[in-house]
Amino acid sequence: MARRPLPRILSSGSDRIARSREIARTAADSATDVLHPLITISRGLRKLAATARAKWAATPKERRGPTLLLVAACVLVVALVPYGPLLALVSVMGAAAWKGRERPVVKTGPDEAEIERLKGLYEALVPYFSVPEDPAPLFAHGGDWSGAFGDHAFDDSGRLTRLRIKYPAYFTDGEAASRARIEQLLHAKSGRGREYLFDWDEEGNQLVMSVLPALPTTIAAQRFVTVPGETVLGFTDADAVQRTVPVQAADGAEDAPPVVWRTGPRSTEPHLLAVGQPGSGTTSLLRSIALQALPHGDVLIVEGSGTGEYACLTGRAGVLAVECGLAGALASLEWAAHETERRLIAANRARQAGRPAPDDTRRPLWILLDRPSVLGHLAAADGRPDPQDLLQVPLRHGRAAQVTVVVAEQFDSVETLSETVRTHTRARVVLGPATSGQIASVLGVGPHTTPVPVVPPGRGYARLGTGQVLRLQVPATPDPYDDATSEAHRQAVMALLPERQTATATAVEAAPGSAPDPGPAVVPEPGPAVVSEPGPAPGAGHGPAPRHTPVPAEG
Repeated sequence: MARRPLPRILSSGSDRIARSREIARTAADSATDVLHPLITISRGLRKLAATARAKWAATPKERRGPTLLLVAACVLVVALVPYGPLLALVSVMGAAAWKGRERPVVKTGPDEAEIERLKGLYEALVPYFSVPEDPAPLFAHGGDWSGAFGDHAFDDSGRLTRLRIKYPAYFTDGEAASRARIEQLLHAKSGRGREYLFDWDEEGNQLVMSVLPALPTTIAAQRFVTVPGETVLGFTDADAVQRTVPVQAADGAEDAPPVVWRTGPRSTEPHLLAVGQPGSGTTSLLRSIALQALPHGDVLIVEGSGTGEYACLTGRAGVLAVECGLAGALASLEWAAHETERRLIAANRARQAGRPAPDDTRRPLWILLDRPSVLGHLAAADGRPDPQDLLQVPLRHGRAAQVTVVVAEQFDSVETLSETVRTHTRARVVLGPATSGQIASVLGVGPHTTPVPVVPPGRGYARLGTGQVLRLQVPATPDPYDDATSEAHRQAVMALLPERQTATATAVEAAPGSAPDPGPAVVPEPGPAVVSEPGPAPGAGHGPAPRHTPVPAEG
């Protein structure tokens, strides 16, 4: 049977529909062009009406009557003035046309300069992300960069702030050296002087490079919302930790993400080591730790540099001593070692007798040692033991005895640290400008960001045990007695200092090798106090010799 042809209306219907759509679209465009001024004025009138409605809603009820009276008076004046209504209408139409004007077109893609920058970056990555055996290389000279790059963003100066890179699966992204070469190249091609974060996705074969904003420096020393045993080392990025604390910054109250260091019997990182360049803020970090520790424990400070950075803590309640000389430092650290042993013995005896540990063994004792290399050099020249040797007992057994050791040193003297200090200080902090190699030598692993050459004091990195490397900004805790300290920071530190002690404990010097005297010379609980007058070591030719309490007897 022969096929009958389709009716003409069915065979040519699609062409008629297409022509009808084209005619309707042309008519709509023409009408839009003709009515564009009216559309603009209508849009502006709607915005003016919305603004007037919002103003009226925000006006207090007691002021609405006078406002209506004022508006009515203005309308009456305009109506009585010659050509007033016409001028008012023209003014309203002009304001509506200005209010309803079209906004500038939003940029949706890279411009020519940004495209050239992406092409240059693509060509620079070709030798690293391509091999001759690849039949369809993702990176090839003269290839299409849009298939490898995505989520690109630029700042006002035309430099990259974010870029997602898709690389071949055969790239050795599991090797640190290979990843370091790519990160160094991206850092150099995208612009130096900024801190970049490189997020490698080995499963998806993607690398996300983003520019990190600078950490705020507006947070000063203050009482942080923590429990006993928690110390705020500083503040980091919001997505790096799962906790925030309320703080008072220079621009008002806010919630900041802290780097919290936990100490005590259950801590896996009971001791801390801080390393930095001169002026990087390690002393401010130790001063901040001391101010946070004093409300709940006792603090013993040994300052190797002898510059008086901790003079504000001398004679304060809870501060056992602030030693600057070699003889005082050795005697204080020797007392700390004996105190650690006494606490261990007392706690062990109480545990065997089925009693709780004595109160004087549960009160935290903090030993803050700043610049031990200077004291070690003086001790070697004088034929005395290195002060670091006296830290072996507090470092090894301090966690069980509620004794915490914090050591601060500079990069040029970090090799003088003893093996005991390096082994037992599992919490690490690096402050100031440093290379990735220097940071990795202290923290154990390198940071995921590119360190910048110029940083403010207190800026650096922190790593607690085997955790991830976190960016860190130490709260501003300067010396309140320094003339260069601002008044706001001085008042913030002075407000945290404890009251000065009104009574001076009796001090008795124990002869070397003699048994400790358990007599009344020992200061009452919570622990033996050490009163020290900062000055040169005995034999220096001037200044008083520091005095110390004897080591309490066992039991």
